[in-house]
Amino acid sequence: MGGSTGQASSGQDGSASNGGAVGSDATSAAGGTVAFGGIGSGGSTGSGGNTGSGGAPAITKPCDIYQASNTPCVAAHSTVRALYGAYSGSLYQVRKADGTTKDIPVDGPGGFVDLSVQDAFCSGTTCNISILYDQSPNHNDLTKSPIVMWLPNGGSEANAAEAGITVSGHRAHGIYVNNPSANVAYRNNTAKGLATGDEPEAMYMVLDGKRYSTICCFDYGNSSTSGLDDGVGTIEALSWGAETNFQRGGAGRGPWVAADLENGMFECDDPQVVCTTNTSITAWAFVTGMLKGPSGNRFVLKAGDAQSGALETKWDGARPKGYTPMKKEGGIILGTSGDGSNYGVGTFFEGCITFGLPSNAADDAIQANVVAASYGR
Repeated sequence: MGGSTGQASSGQDGSASNGGAVGSDATSAAGGTVAFGGIGSGGSTGSGGNTGSGGAPAITKPCDIYQASNTPCVAAHSTVRALYGAYSGSLYQVRKADGTTKDIPVDGPGGFVDLSVQDAFCSGTTCNISILYDQSPNHNDLTKSPIVMWLPNGGSEANAAEAGITVSGHRAHGIYVNNPSANVAYRNNTAKGLATGDEPEAMYMVLDGKRYSTICCFDYGNSSTSGLDDGVGTIEALSWGAETNFQRGGAGRGPWVAADLENGMFECDDPQVVCTTNTSITAWAFVTGMLKGPSGNRFVLKAGDAQSGALETKWDGARPKGYTPMKKEGGIILGTSGDGSNYGVGTFFEGCITFGLPSNAADDAIQANVVAASYGR
């Protein structure tokens, strides 16, 4: 919970070690590898992959981009689409009131949700989203939160029929969080592969730009594993809202992207001043939010219109006083905070968490991939 803001200082993101700028759309060679160029010292334009004998064009998705940047996804969640070009499994599970369940798949490798499966199963009744499957090899699935500090009865599952949208002409639903009335909260306290201590990581999520709250917390990211307030620096999660109870906030009246680092949602490094670089986001129907947490005294916040354009850097500078080194514990939260604070409002559509710090080129490629998904169209 809590604080944030200050004056910005600039930094440079880590860069990929191999070769030039992003090449033309990658295709698979025989054996099917995805080509992706990071920005390297003296880098030049990469040529992209070629189609080998019998090869088919590769579908590049966010986790393919991160993998090629040597910062692989350790968690990848979406109710909308595959986040790997080769992913052909289920995105989530729905549960009827009678306890029966059904997995909701993509419509093909690298594809979009096949909502007809949900429509048929849930016809005439109400379904909730009982499992949000992790598409990464770690299988860090999200289920409703157990009992934690601010959720004495545990979390609740989101209604599977809320947050209806169209993405590239495909119908889909998001994770609709409307707390505290609903207590929607997902959590994995035994997640594998996430950054711990002061190890580097990054995360992004695509969310509804018009739904937010002024009280903590609508989060997605690296969490404490106890469900308690384990102290400063024990979580590192991307937060969305206009909360100013513990800090002055960003420029304007919000909402803003922020870093929930426990005992504070920080728009920059100083909770006592308005963070002028972290401007309010009011015009975008869908938002790409991004948090980067390198080792040492620095963090980065970026945001972009998920329907068009490039990312904007909202903060790139020092961590708040007392938050270096970090003490990350490696759990995962969605729709709530590390201690289970349950007043957040928002809608989640997709998100990934990496191990390691992606390059600026990878960030830009993620934004371009989100835009190409055609949210709301």
